Amino acid sequence: MLAGAELGMDAPHMAANLRVFGDLFLRLVRMIVAPLLFASIVTGIAGHGELRSVGRVALKAIVFFEVITTLGLLIGAVAGNLAQAGTGVTLPAQAQTEPSPQPPHAQDWQQMLLNIFPENIAQAVVQNQVLQIAVFALLFGVALATLPPPRRAPLVSVLQSLTETMFQLTRIVMYLAPLAAGASLAYAVGAMGMASLLPLLKLLITFYVALAAFVLLVLVPVTLLARLPLRRFLAAIAEPAAIGFATTTSEAALPLAMERMEAFGVPRWIVSFVIPTGYSFNMTGSSVYVSMAALFAAQAAGMRLTIGQQLILLLTLMLTSKGMAGVPRAILVILLGATSAMHIPTAAVLMLLGVDTLLDMGRASMNVIGNCLASAVVAQWDGALTTGHTPDLPHARTAKINSA
Repeated sequence: MLAGAELGMDAPHMAANLRVFGDLFLRLVRMIVAPLLFASIVTGIAGHGELRSVGRVALKAIVFFEVITTLGLLIGAVAGNLAQAGTGVTLPAQAQTEPSPQPPHAQDWQQMLLNIFPENIAQAVVQNQVLQIAVFALLFGVALATLPPPRRAPLVSVLQSLTETMFQLTRIVMYLAPLAAGASLAYAVGAMGMASLLPLLKLLITFYVALAAFVLLVLVPVTLLARLPLRRFLAAIAEPAAIGFATTTSEAALPLAMERMEAFGVPRWIVSFVIPTGYSFNMTGSSVYVSMAALFAAQAAGMRLTIGQQLILLLTLMLTSKGMAGVPRAILVILLGATSAMHIPTAAVLMLLGVDTLLDMGRASMNVIGNCLASAVVAQWDGALTTGHTPDLPHARTAKINSA
């Protein structure tokens, strides 16, 4: 990021030719959207053999995931509308000449409802209709989950392999993220000057303020309502959250998060089901960010989305974000899909790459905290949480050794 900004200031003509690396990165990310969403959503619904045996816990977890992530999307949307960080941004002249689809014509509610469901899934993939792909994956996953385990297992195994392959491909593509971020920032500074960084700084500040609001308005009240011991919970999640923040990936904190929540008093079978499922369905930090980022891109492109259009955007994000995993910057896949569906120019999304690493730190850390909280709340809701002992954290083990 620093090198790109410096190059943009010192050699703006050279920087103007670097946009191709950012475009290449975005094209590779778009390539992943459809198979990644389909495989991850289907396996998230049908891939857990415990769903029928622990249906009660599964239902409670899904309700919790949906409520919390929807609140995150709403807080992000409110923050984006209040801050208006993208307003006044002037996209580079080259971006203005890009062919951009015309905004959709006004539709009645019947047509809007029909457009949610795909008539032809292949056509939906070709036209990048992300909402239709997500709806098809949801229905497919439910249908697959109702099959007897012997008949379901082969296809689930194939789709799990496809999911792992697509996430591995995402990781490979993400190796280009530093080059794309530097090139994108160099192009932005070279074409628009240092003033182009001010909206990104405003977005960055707005995001962390929104995360703080999400913690105070949602997570803390949920913790208190569930009657969880707040200090013990904070001690349990501190290290996993720090790992997520430092590595910018919540996936890196998964094993430690499961260990800490089991030590906190959540039964192993609930931890083993809720936290991994939450990595696809309960990305709290990403939900706060993605609605804010989509509105920033629309504002940067000079688009004024109506309340109805914003509700459709939130619905699209609500469904498509359920297929996201803890891969660094993988939320960009969802953001690109949703903005394309709303005909928002990709040049506006490209600007976000300049500060995406700083944003991803907060996203990953909040994702870890949200999934740990989900396991504790579901266990408490089910009457299975044991809170009468001190979690076996490093300092607790040291105290036991010293006492002995």
